[in-house]
Amino acid sequence: MAKQRNNRAKRKRERKPTSSRRKPCQHCREGIAHVDYKDVAGLRRFISERGKIRSRRITGACRRHQRQIARAIKLARELALLPYVIELGAESARRLRS
Repeated sequence: MAKQRNNRAKRKRERKPTSSRRKPCQHCREGIAHVDYKDVAGLRRFISERGKIRSRRITGACRRHQRQIARAIKLARELALLPYVIELGAESARRLRS
C-alpha cells in the first residue's frame, strides 16, 4: 500500500510545469494608475453575464488593479450606473434550468 502511494507521488512530481508566465495586466500595459467608476463600458468587461465580478484568473488583471476594479464596480452599482443582478429572459432562464 505504501509503495502505491509513493509511485503516485512520484508521477505527480514528474509532470512538466505549464507556462507559469502570466500575460501582463491590461491596465499596467496602458499605464492606468486608477480605475474610474464612471467608465461603465470598461467595467462591463469585468462583469459576467449574470452580473458577478469576474476573478483575476479570468480577467488577467494584476492584484492591485483587480481590487480597484472590484471597488469601482461596487461603487458604480451603488450609484445605479451598473446593475447588481442582470435579469435573464424567459429563454435564457429555461436553458439554465435544464
